Amino acid sequence: MSATFNDLVELMDRLRSPGGCPWDREQTYATLAPMLLEEAYEAFDALEEAREGRPAALREELGDLLFQITFFARVAKERGEFNIDDVIDEVHAKMVRRHPHVFGEAQAGDSAEVLRNWEAIKAEEKRAAGKGAGETEAASILDGVSTKAPALMEAHQISTKVARVGFDWKHLEDIFEKLQEEVQELREAIEHHQRSEDEANHTRVREEIGDLIFVITNIARQLNVEPEAALKLSNRKFRRRFRYIEEKLRDQNRKFDETTLDELEDLWQEAKKQN
Repeated sequence: MSATFNDLVELMDRLRSPGGCPWDREQTYATLAPMLLEEAYEAFDALEEAREGRPAALREELGDLLFQITFFARVAKERGEFNIDDVIDEVHAKMVRRHPHVFGEAQAGDSAEVLRNWEAIKAEEKRAAGKGAGETEAASILDGVSTKAPALMEAHQISTKVARVGFDWKHLEDIFEKLQEEVQELREAIEHHQRSEDEANHTRVREEIGDLIFVITNIARQLNVEPEAALKLSNRKFRRRFRYIEEKLRDQNRKFDETTLDELEDLWQEAKKQN
């Protein structure tokens, strides 16, 4: 018989019990935090295999991620803060509240309207929470975007959030025009830096590179492409092709410093034909 979620919770209780696992019993919020992040990234990586028809890795990584969530909830229970039932109850209530077109009387004609309603409900929740907490700063729709997320993911989430309230380019071509504008501004910043290599000019180069990446992130969003996943795909592709070059050089008993750039480029083109 297959294990259930309750079986997983009971397993965690056993691991953390006095007669359980010494290592598991030692874990805290602080020690678990990097593992949670690692498991989330591994699940993210496994998505690509699932898209290519190999779901086994994703199934495994989602299990590891679920185990981490169960682990955190058990630690929280021991601290007298909450338990796994509280976690489930809160997310269940939130999903019902944020889907009034399913569980209530509201209407939503398409997914865009669903997202607009979602942001409005979320903003109202934050306002209500702030009244009781003595907060003075007005809530922002960007408050829900973590500043600790990877920068590319953060940029994608920021642009997605503001697009839901209408702050967006109307046409994809408009973003490409903005892209060309940012490329030109980067060129100008580089020229200034080359003429005077002071810190201010270097800061401007860094800012313009960031602006360029942010615009590219918006192009990805408009095309329903998750930029982090797209870049991961390009990274994997580059790894495969560079590994091909390394293998060819090893076969020839050659090193990189014994190879010209033109020869490396020829090998790169060969690698592109392979994968």
